[in-house]
Amino acid sequence: MKKQKAIKRRTCGAMAAHHRLLELDPNFRMRQSQLENATAMRMSLGVKALRAAAAPITIPVVVHVVYKTAAENISVAQIKSQINVLNKDYRARNADKSKVPPVWKGLVSDVSTQFALASKDPNGKPTTGITRTKTTRTSFDTDDSVKFSATGGVNAWPTDKYLNIWVCTLANGILGYAQFPGGPKKTDGVVILNTAFGTSGTASPPFNLGRTATHEVGHWLNLRHIWADTEDCSGTDFVADTPNAAGPNYGKPKFPHVTCNNGPNGDMFVNYMDYVDDDSMFMFTTQQVVRMQAALNGPRKKIGK
Repeated sequence: MKKQKAIKRRTCGAMAAHHRLLELDPNFRMRQSQLENATAMRMSLGVKALRAAAAPITIPVVVHVVYKTAAENISVAQIKSQINVLNKDYRARNADKSKVPPVWKGLVSDVSTQFALASKDPNGKPTTGITRTKTTRTSFDTDDSVKFSATGGVNAWPTDKYLNIWVCTLANGILGYAQFPGGPKKTDGVVILNTAFGTSGTASPPFNLGRTATHEVGHWLNLRHIWADTEDCSGTDFVADTPNAAGPNYGKPKFPHVTCNNGPNGDMFVNYMDYVDDDSMFMFTTQQVVRMQAALNGPRKKIGK
């Protein structure tokens, strides 16, 4: 078997998938606009009002392992290691948050959200929360083919009740991608490269600390990249407490990295929604949490219920 070449630079396919859906689904653009308006209204209420109303919830997760080779059929231990990372990162209980530069330590925030492998399947029967599907495909792209049995993948469990995570081999150096709230139900969820999932097994440096899933679940909860996916400083991630940035940061940047006249502190490259290595991202901000809670109180409100 030919060994897969290790990916050394983070690439996320969420925006590519997003723009494709905007073209394919004429109602998706309208739903996105409605969601942004509702989110802006919720955020205008203030952080304390929304956070106080947001009791911690547990999101049931189903992990769909789609594999061709034995190595791609990742272990239960590797899957559980990823759930553990999500629970630490989304509760701000990750030990490496101590590495956040002092100027931003006060913004490190708990999303009040936990994750657990589903204990019941859509028919109410006991489950491990893991499905395994053998495929003839050597890889998948951001076209959602992994999400359908007809194209070599596996169909989603009800996406209003479960966070569906497909783990597979992705083409073109993509580490993962996610669907923003409001998209088609059949394709809702997150896709992660099998060598960038969890902290053990096939997980490969520099993406072996589970942060690809942390990043992509952030998209699933309606967070954008902190540089707003623009080619200059004109965009916004709709979050006030993440400094505007000229573009993604890669690898292990040194503080401060100033762009877009955002000195003296520069880009918040330690944020989970940048493109740095797993060992260099440590936090969500207060306003990012409010934005995610708006998604959980809105289009994701049936999750965990």
